[in-house]
Amino acid sequence: MGRVNSFYRDLGSGKFESTVHAQGAWNPQEQHMAPISGLLTQCLLECEPREGMQLSRVSFDILGMIPGGEFYVTTQVVRPGRTIELVEARMEAAGRTAIVARAWRLSTQDTADVAAAEDPRMPGPDDAGPHEGMTAWPGGFIRSLEVRVVPGHRPGRGQVWMRNPYAMVEGRQAPDLVRLVGMMDAANGIASRVEPGGDSWMFPNVDLQIHLHRMPRGEWLGLDTRVTFGEHGVGLTSSVVHDLDGPFGRLEQILTVRRL
Repeated sequence: MGRVNSFYRDLGSGKFESTVHAQGAWNPQEQHMAPISGLLTQCLLECEPREGMQLSRVSFDILGMIPGGEFYVTTQVVRPGRTIELVEARMEAAGRTAIVARAWRLSTQDTADVAAAEDPRMPGPDDAGPHEGMTAWPGGFIRSLEVRVVPGHRPGRGQVWMRNPYAMVEGRQAPDLVRLVGMMDAANGIASRVEPGGDSWMFPNVDLQIHLHRMPRGEWLGLDTRVTFGEHGVGLTSSVVHDLDGPFGRLEQILTVRRL
């Protein structure tokens, strides 16, 4: 078998198969949430597309383990509209729904005269160095990443850049948005408050919420991340997301924090 250069293979009729590059960090038999969120974003973009509409928020609810191997994706327009619509994608594997993704699409307007953003730009990847902290995480997806850390990184707070060399779906090109969303779930591991694995703690996320104020460009994803652990088993990972042109949105992940 030749070298695998993608996260997924398209088997036709809404059926896909994950490759080793989509392997998760908590369980070797499951997929990492990052690449499957990229694939579901691609499916949402392809669901009855219309000119002049832009994805503005993508919400992923994780309903359980995300099995590796073969699975199906179905899509539908939940709330049609001339300028605002809601679309949905469902991933089904092993006889159950594993992820439900919903996205608001808004009509694009010329707002250049009032365009502005308050989030400061991160230092770029040329000003960052290797991030050894990511080596604590196992799995094929984490191994697929090139990660660079901005100086000043500490537990609970950090800025990193990441990219990977793989296509989302074998033999198909995807928008930059798909590639970048396909790495965003890694935010929960870049500035962990506690060391993962061993006799320590686990803190998987049960959702991923992404808000976009513009479409990103390029292969580099910047994550300006803060991690909060509450006192009763619930945590929150929050990131401002960047491309080389600056911030383009935010992401949030709610965490279940528990001892291993």
